[in-house]
Amino acid sequence: MSAAAANDAYDRLTACFGRRGTINEAAAVLGWDAATMMPPGGAVARGEQLGVLAGLAHAAITEDEMPDDLAAAEAGIDQLDAWDAANLRLMRHAHTRAAVLPGALVEAQARANSTCEKIWREARRTGDFALVREALDEVISLVREQADGLAGALGLSPYDALMDGYQRGIGVADVGPIFAAYETFLRDALPRAEALQNTRPAPIRPAGPFPAATQEALCRRMSGRAGLEAEHSRLDRSAHPFCGGTPTDVRITTRYDESDFSQSLMGVMHETGHALYERGLPPGFARQPVGEAAGMAAHESQSLIIEMQACRSEPYLAAMASELAASFGPDAAYTGPNLARLLRRVGRGFIRVDADEMTYPAHVILRFRLEQALVSGDLAVADLPGAWNEGMGSLLGVTPPTDTQGCLQDIHWYDGAVGYFPSYTLGAMAAAQLMAAARRALPDIDVALGQADLAPLVGWLRSHVHAQASRYGFNDLLRAATGKPLDPADFTAHLTARYLT
Repeated sequence: MSAAAANDAYDRLTACFGRRGTINEAAAVLGWDAATMMPPGGAVARGEQLGVLAGLAHAAITEDEMPDDLAAAEAGIDQLDAWDAANLRLMRHAHTRAAVLPGALVEAQARANSTCEKIWREARRTGDFALVREALDEVISLVREQADGLAGALGLSPYDALMDGYQRGIGVADVGPIFAAYETFLRDALPRAEALQNTRPAPIRPAGPFPAATQEALCRRMSGRAGLEAEHSRLDRSAHPFCGGTPTDVRITTRYDESDFSQSLMGVMHETGHALYERGLPPGFARQPVGEAAGMAAHESQSLIIEMQACRSEPYLAAMASELAASFGPDAAYTGPNLARLLRRVGRGFIRVDADEMTYPAHVILRFRLEQALVSGDLAVADLPGAWNEGMGSLLGVTPPTDTQGCLQDIHWYDGAVGYFPSYTLGAMAAAQLMAAARRALPDIDVALGQADLAPLVGWLRSHVHAQASRYGFNDLLRAATGKPLDPADFTAHLTARYLT
């Protein structure tokens, strides 16, 4: 194989994957529109649109010539630089995943997910799981079909094959022991944190109300101060906060409660962390596998290092107090120490997105166990509400009074995202590890945080995480940035320092 032939093959591959990337960008914007702007009557057509786009993206990297081009390019991989070689390896992995799935299945999943997600909105609003049960049954049935096909091609279990789609190289054997150890930690740490909290003054709650328009202006200001440029982003409203769009056109959303500013503000800072990651990806590899984020656990680490590690730190909360007073008027509640008691309060609740950082992993552990059971067939969709409530009782000692506060609270399963939930807690652990490394590198970081200035932290992340894109796997990315692979001890040390001292 000549060098020219290998280079030509690689060029053809980059063109195919670039086409797939462009199609996926179009689907991302249509998905954002469906969650924020689209009238309900457009749901059926939108499902068809997304289904066709999913089929086109799948076809772009499963063309008949693809196996030959991959083999030809791989024959000359030693002539590629490190980035292009990593890109080629990721192309092979993506093709292996795509080639085993029939285009008809890919399109069917996109349609079923879109249909189920729209029904879920009404089911969540009314607390009526029966309304969405049949649609979810169809989604899970297709997920099982997908998982079985991927498992054979990748040499993984069906559930591991699904996890691989969200965080490559991480499976149940890695996550199970981490979660079991955390459950043991939580069993001791949570009652101790609650007891210590009860010996201290209760937080003063701001009087409110907090007009949605004022909250939105504050959210825009704080997101901008974190480094998210208005010319490359939007902030809108949705039932479930998310970050979508493309690296040059990032779409973040939140929801507003006029009795509580914290849900929207902290939600926006969380999504801003995601958005900053997208904005920091290397433009020279746009729409190529190596130019994408390093996986969803890596992505969650970037949202949580901003929201939990930085924005809930004592220095930043002191600066936030001034911003709140400027937005909503003077209030005795707007002091750094009081905001710490208010925004870092430990409690056993029903809702994952409202959970404190100590109990949050328990919500993820529950979903990790339930979705494994759904994929294996050990848990029928009809039995999900009961299994959910039983699991919440076991992990946190609480039972949701309605399915809206139980198995209907998250969009993920209803949108076909099975295998994603572990990424949240892996991301939280990685965020603590990255923040510890950033503090070692930036000894004056608290001075900047005390001015609500995230520039030093974001600059460090740009170099060590964002600009690396998918050049490394999850553990290798952490090793390069912090000197070691994922170490959950950094997370429990962070929780111990913040909540048990």
